[in-house]
Amino acid sequence: MLRGFATISLWADDLEAAKDWYAELLGVRPYFSVPGPDGRAGYYEFRAGDYEHELGLIDARFRPGGPDGGGPAGAIMYWHVDDLDAAVERLLAMGAREHEKITERGEGTGFVTASVVDPFGNVLGVMSNPHYLEVLAEAAPR
Repeated sequence: MLRGFATISLWADDLEAAKDWYAELLGVRPYFSVPGPDGRAGYYEFRAGDYEHELGLIDARFRPGGPDGGGPAGAIMYWHVDDLDAAVERLLAMGAREHEKITERGEGTGFVTASVVDPFGNVLGVMSNPHYLEVLAEAAPR
């Protein structure tokens, strides 16, 4: 069911400072951004590492549970899955509880996420991720 690492998301109270810090650390600027409903940046994404994995920086006001949290905290690593609805249904049937419902990201770009808390208190993210599929297709033997 879990195909491969797709995105890891980090939360930042000062998104612009976090963007600049990670740009310096990684040596690249973010390649993708999405504004929040108020027009200010809500999300920046970098491609990092040998396989161009996604590192997402998200404004803390969009943190599951609100800006102050109210639940499990820290980074959420998202795994690409082929059928997001079926994956979430299976995780819930196996005893996980919803952390964040299925949510479309980026207004029609094909990025859709959800997360659950496993029976042991860990947050597990799953997503439909067109970038993961693009990288997989490029890496396929020809």
